[in-house]
Amino acid sequence: MNHGPRVLLFTGDGKGKTTAALGLAFRAGGHGLRSCVIQFIKGDSSVGEIAAAAVCGHIELIQCGRGFLPKPEEPQFAEHRAAAQAGWQQAREILASGRYALVVLDEACLAVARGLLTEQQVASGIAEAAPDTCVVLTGRGATPGLIAVADTVTEMVCRKHGLQAGIAAQKGIEW
Repeated sequence: MNHGPRVLLFTGDGKGKTTAALGLAFRAGGHGLRSCVIQFIKGDSSVGEIAAAAVCGHIELIQCGRGFLPKPEEPQFAEHRAAAQAGWQQAREILASGRYALVVLDEACLAVARGLLTEQQVASGIAEAAPDTCVVLTGRGATPGLIAVADTVTEMVCRKHGLQAGIAAQKGIEW
């Protein structure tokens, strides 16, 4: 029996949103299911998930981001918005294709919150996803509309973070 897309959302100011989504992709791969992870903010090809996805073989990872987001009034912001919009066109095709059991829209919540994508774009793309696809949205600042679309919402809350104590980002942990 076919069902509409299942939608999980990981948001909040705590660490672990992308990590949780990648864990789902890894779990799906263990069952022989294909996943696609589309990263809307990250643009650094040295992050560990790219190498891990290549080794796994069941995970395709696409980076369409340009990295750290400038303020909207800065000239570079338009480049980030254009990159996110181009990535969104690719994401819509992937969501509707039925080629993947799991599609992770990494940092889509932040992309909406910061004005790179619209809530309506993301909600419409999810509504058009192939039946039985699981869609995972990650990122800080999930909007009420994205939360409403989700079946499961988890908020990561930062109680304490090593970066606040001056501990540098660690290879394999933060990147």
